[in-house]
Amino acid sequence: MTATTSSTTGTRAAGRRPPALGGFCAPVLGIEIRRVLRNRRTLLFILVMPAVFFLLFGLPTRGEKLDNGLPVIGWIMISLAVYAAMVATTSAGAAVATERALGWSRQLRLTSLRPAAYVATKVATAMVLGLLGVLVEFAVGAASGVRLPAHVWVESGLTAWIGALVFAAFGLFVGYLEPAENVMQFIGPTLAILAMLGGLFLPLELLPHVMQQIAKFTPVYGVGQLARAPLTGTGVDWAAVANVTAWTVFFGLGAARLFRRDTTRV
Repeated sequence: MTATTSSTTGTRAAGRRPPALGGFCAPVLGIEIRRVLRNRRTLLFILVMPAVFFLLFGLPTRGEKLDNGLPVIGWIMISLAVYAAMVATTSAGAAVATERALGWSRQLRLTSLRPAAYVATKVATAMVLGLLGVLVEFAVGAASGVRLPAHVWVESGLTAWIGALVFAAFGLFVGYLEPAENVMQFIGPTLAILAMLGGLFLPLELLPHVMQQIAKFTPVYGVGQLARAPLTGTGVDWAAVANVTAWTVFFGLGAARLFRRDTTRV
């Protein structure tokens, strides 16, 4: 009887197939997104603050023009859309620190959800929040009188959003590197400093020459340059593309390494 039962169990185990895409699916992603959107403190931080910055620093520039005749306020709006996306995606990615502290990774080891699917779900959730940040910033800009050619809205918005992938990877990297109680204290000042050095809060031309050279190696620089290119008409800056690619790979590989290290201890 025991042999028969063991044989049956073994047959069922052998016939059990792993979940499609390692467990990555719309229901799980939907749960993640709803969970994040229920956090009012997070929404205030990632959606309201960048919009307030635009109202404070963008509106006073109405009437000023760039060299190509387009409004300076559009430059500020796009820069702050990049900032909103980077704050949103970093915060969402770094949420893994809290889950680690709560032992959620220990529970995931009991499910059929694969590590790659788990990370992909986190990145997708972060990108949804990043898109929301860009849309809110653009909506506030449009309501405040920003008028730009249609292609600038589309191209700059998509670039700001897609470029935020580097910060989703950065958030995961920090989330696996820092304990939960230190993550937000680290992220807030770090993102503000990176935004300043990367030219989101003011044009790099206003910074000392040394700071301008340092800025080109920050993860914010590339995204900001590419997102504003449709407005300024400077075309694709391949150095900026290389910047975004390099930092995305660096943070992505770093997050994967830290994830493996973390789960081996569970």
